[in-house]
Amino acid sequence: MLKNTKNRGLSRSINKRQKIAIAGVTTLGAAALAISAVPGNATTTTAEAPAGKVAYSNEQIKDVKGSVTDQLAGEKVKAAEMTARHKAAVAAAKHRAAVAAAEHRAAVAHDKHVAAQAAAKQRAAKAAAAKKAAAERKAKEAASRSAKRAAVKPVAAKKTYANNLDGWIREALDIMKKHNIPGTYHGLHKNIMRESSGNPNAINNWDINAQNGVPSIGLLQVIKPTFDAYHVPGTAHSQYDPVANLTAAANYAADRYGSIDNVNSAY
Repeated sequence: MLKNTKNRGLSRSINKRQKIAIAGVTTLGAAALAISAVPGNATTTTAEAPAGKVAYSNEQIKDVKGSVTDQLAGEKVKAAEMTARHKAAVAAAKHRAAVAAAEHRAAVAHDKHVAAQAAAKQRAAKAAAAKKAAAERKAKEAASRSAKRAAVKPVAAKKTYANNLDGWIREALDIMKKHNIPGTYHGLHKNIMRESSGNPNAINNWDINAQNGVPSIGLLQVIKPTFDAYHVPGTAHSQYDPVANLTAAANYAADRYGSIDNVNSAY
């Protein structure tokens, strides 16, 4: 019968274990054929076998079968060892992959944490800067409003007085009021008219004070020691100055008589 050469590629390849099995079967078959070729009526003799002839026995067949069995068992052990090593390698690879994945997740989580902290710090810095800028802007606005109020605040015009007896009395009264010195326009005017007739340069050179070297001077005829003792701050240091003379005399009269209004004669 012709061989099917068209389907040669479809024949299964023979592995090593199958090859060993076929070799063992072939050997057993050859041994069996050799035994069956011996005549049934042959008798055993002690004569030596002819040269070139091979003697077969059951012991040889047993040895061949044992060798084949041992080879098959060794192949099974090797196959089991290879399978175990493969499983171990696969398990080790899975373990390494799991460790690498865990490390990657940890690294990603760490990076996220660091990024979150940096973002939080940046937000805090922006908030602090915005708060500071708002405070500075508020302070500037308040300062600007204050400056505007100061700019539009009307300045009180300085009060002016006439340079005459009426103006001197009125200016003296305003100063006396600031220093809580009692007295009225009438009280000052009546004593001025009696002492100097309204002359700020009047001087007494004949009384006891003049004889003692301290003449009475000015609108209310004040001597130097009294003027110095009762001088009112803010006025001139001169007995001849009308306002300074009036305020010092009114201050002395308030201390001795309660008010210039209570003085009706030389004092």
